[in-house]
Amino acid sequence: MFVVFGGLFFLLFGRLLSIQITGQAEGRQMAAMAEAKYAREAVLQAERGKIVDRNGEVIASDTLSYRLIAVLNEKATEKGAKKPRHVTDFDKAADVLSRFIPMEKEQIIQIRDSAIRNNPNVYQIEFGKAGRDISHETMLAIKEAAEKEGVTGLQFIEDKKRFYPNGKFASYLIGFAMREEDENKKVSTVGKMGLEKTYNEALTGKNGKVDYQTDIWGYLLPKSEKQVVAAQDGMTIQLTIDKTIQNFVEDALNQVEEKYSPKKALVIVTNPKTGEIYAMSQRPAFHPSTREGLTENWLNDAIQNTIEPGSTMKMFTLAAAIEENQWDPTAEFQSGRYTIYDRTIHDVNRTGWGKISFLEGFQRSSNVSMAYLLERMGDRTFIEYLRGFGFGEKVGIDLPGEVPGVILDINPSERLTTSYGQGSTVTPIQMIQAATAIANDGKLMKPYVIDKIINPNNGEIVEDHKPEERKSPISAETAKEARKVLASTVTSDKGTARKFALSGYSVGGKTGTAEIPNPDGKGYLYGDGNYLYSFLGMAPIDDPQLLTYVIVQQPNLEIGQYGSDPVAELFTSIMESSLKYMNIVPEDSETSSTKSLSNHIGENAETSIAALEQQGFSPILIGEGGKVKNQYPEEGTKLSEGSLVLLETDGDTTLPNFSGWSKKMALSFKMLSGLDIRLNGDGYVTEQSLSTGAVISKDDPVVLQLKSPEDQHTQVEQNDEEEVEEIIGG
Repeated sequence: MFVVFGGLFFLLFGRLLSIQITGQAEGRQMAAMAEAKYAREAVLQAERGKIVDRNGEVIASDTLSYRLIAVLNEKATEKGAKKPRHVTDFDKAADVLSRFIPMEKEQIIQIRDSAIRNNPNVYQIEFGKAGRDISHETMLAIKEAAEKEGVTGLQFIEDKKRFYPNGKFASYLIGFAMREEDENKKVSTVGKMGLEKTYNEALTGKNGKVDYQTDIWGYLLPKSEKQVVAAQDGMTIQLTIDKTIQNFVEDALNQVEEKYSPKKALVIVTNPKTGEIYAMSQRPAFHPSTREGLTENWLNDAIQNTIEPGSTMKMFTLAAAIEENQWDPTAEFQSGRYTIYDRTIHDVNRTGWGKISFLEGFQRSSNVSMAYLLERMGDRTFIEYLRGFGFGEKVGIDLPGEVPGVILDINPSERLTTSYGQGSTVTPIQMIQAATAIANDGKLMKPYVIDKIINPNNGEIVEDHKPEERKSPISAETAKEARKVLASTVTSDKGTARKFALSGYSVGGKTGTAEIPNPDGKGYLYGDGNYLYSFLGMAPIDDPQLLTYVIVQQPNLEIGQYGSDPVAELFTSIMESSLKYMNIVPEDSETSSTKSLSNHIGENAETSIAALEQQGFSPILIGEGGKVKNQYPEEGTKLSEGSLVLLETDGDTTLPNFSGWSKKMALSFKMLSGLDIRLNGDGYVTEQSLSTGAVISKDDPVVLQLKSPEDQHTQVEQNDEEEVEEIIGG
């Protein structure tokens, strides 16, 4: 016995010694086996980058969603468990799920049956697209219904879903992203259209992980160190788009779409001094979350489709003639018709208006007047000016798929028709770029829509786009003279743009009615409403702050309506609302009650406050006082009496009374103060979550409720009705 047990001891000892020395057992590395058995890895999900407007308001972001799983295998439920962890009655479970996910009960049962046929021991099943992107509210509703009806085995896994909080908002610009499964069954969010697709790589984050060790039961081993590789969220794309102005555009387009049902419509709003795009939208539009409304057209019409612009092109013919000293507004020509070789062109009324001045010809949008202007300056010279304005080549905007358009230049008749916008093709974004030279005193500005690309993981600005001035074909004097003529199309009783006048602001621009090429390639469409109606305008005309291009194609017009009606409704609504939002003082009050704001940066806050109050302004201090670091509005801005002026200093901020503040002013306060201010609604502040005089840190959220004047008026009427009811009832 001693020999036997002694031998066994030495065998065991030798075996242990061998394992210790070699680290192997039965030819396998013990460390690797232990690592595989006890090591665990948890994935840290990265968020797809946000798309935000110029003020940081969210346009697209990730939000929490859930993925639905039904556990089928009985082994999921431990013996003696009070509640099964698997589905015990699938028929009842299918009935519950069919009420909350877009799938019929029979389809749900078919998925279960198909999975069991393929693998009788299948552990769990999913439900494809219908079982993904489930909202928190739907998840709770399913759980509540399952609990009530005794359904077990339904589980939810947290996931990410792309969220577009503004609905049909610049949909062809923003595009959409959706969850996709690759060949390795890995599900991720992928941009399929618009900015979501163009910047998909930048927006896509990099998942992190946590490595740790557990015992056989899954508990974390004592003294086991976690190794964390942090997730890297995707880049934040900050646009030049202003959410409020974009909403003005969307609302106006919705009204025109409902009233006129046009085949297409497009609006672009730009800052002509910088080239920043404040708003861009088209109709038809779609909801990025559901793709509802998405047609076979996936193109952004502002840059990816060309049009024959019609008479809006005449403003550039005018500018070229002025620059060439060939514009004489008092000189006369015979209107009605003009013949060049074998081609005769006519004015819109076919007969003309007799012998009229060039100024009247422009106001009436005479095609014949353009022909005589080409005679004066030379048609080839005119084409060179068009190329100088940027026509015939891509603008180079930071958006995909831009097309260049074609300037017809083979023979004199093509150059002639191009002078009034027929034959040659352009993109709307080219029209915007060219018009900046007229609106911006001869400075041609490249349009752009990406303001910054920011790394949210460290705050670093990866790309910072700045205004880019390009070589302009016209001088400041030419631009100012052209603006005077453009203004006369609105103010003259002979002008075609009289209905584009704004309340309180002078406006200038050019109307357009362009023929639409026949889809069969034979000539052009004819008949009531079968035209492309447009207006390219700017305001205030002496110093334009906004430049807007509006296009409405083939609206349904009733008797007494004109194609310019929907265009004017869009333009006037958008421009008046936007100019007021931007605190541009109406011109009729400017002479009597406005003053230019002086520069207070670097001054003592107390001195600045006293000076501003003496001028009749209402200064708001951000911080505790001392030297003024920044101010809003900027130096030189014309303000009416009582206007708010923000002064930024160091230190904690005391909350002002926000009541009556515009959204733009509230956003400016948020940016200068760095406080967590959250705005709900549009218009003017009616409520604030923290009281006036509170001193808060940057971690304390402040919620401001805003309402438009119309909503406030409606609320007052409702309150009045309730009071009347109470009086009658009493």
